Amino acid sequence: MSKAANQPQYWLLKSEPETYPIEQFKKDKKTLWTGVRNFQARGFMIGTPSTPPKKAPAYEPMRVGDYFLFYHSNAEPSACMGIGRIEKLNQVDPTQFDKKSDSFEPKATKEKPVWFCCECSFVEQFSTAVSLDMIRNEKSLSKMLLLARGSRLSIQPVRQDEFETIRKMGRQK
Repeated sequence: MSKAANQPQYWLLKSEPETYPIEQFKKDKKTLWTGVRNFQARGFMIGTPSTPPKKAPAYEPMRVGDYFLFYHSNAEPSACMGIGRIEKLNQVDPTQFDKKSDSFEPKATKEKPVWFCCECSFVEQFSTAVSLDMIRNEKSLSKMLLLARGSRLSIQPVRQDEFETIRKMGRQK
């Protein structure tokens, strides 16, 4: 997925609608993408290239200006709901310090945080939710990482053609 520094890359970021729905993202306009507790996903958000498992491609880290599909996971139906943009990288995730949060990290200190996140801005909400079944049934999306067996990563790279196909599907009425 190596691209020139001035060309955006594309991602899929998952959020459960009970935790942070697209309607709230639209209202907030900007948010920190907090609560991610996976080292590979953290690497994407702080600018570290991934170390892929065997036979999988390596991916470039996120960059400011990249776009992402906002995906409602663990939903009925799970679906791509819209688009966001990466505004800042390598932000300290404040939820790691909140003892009442499910994302609390007892090893983290303000001087040595463990978890990081990115700041995102809202771009658009789709008029049609692009469900997981719709994605599965679109032949051109058959190689999407989202569809890979055992793929549960909450932040994952998306090829430009996959992003454009889903955006087109989401804009249909």
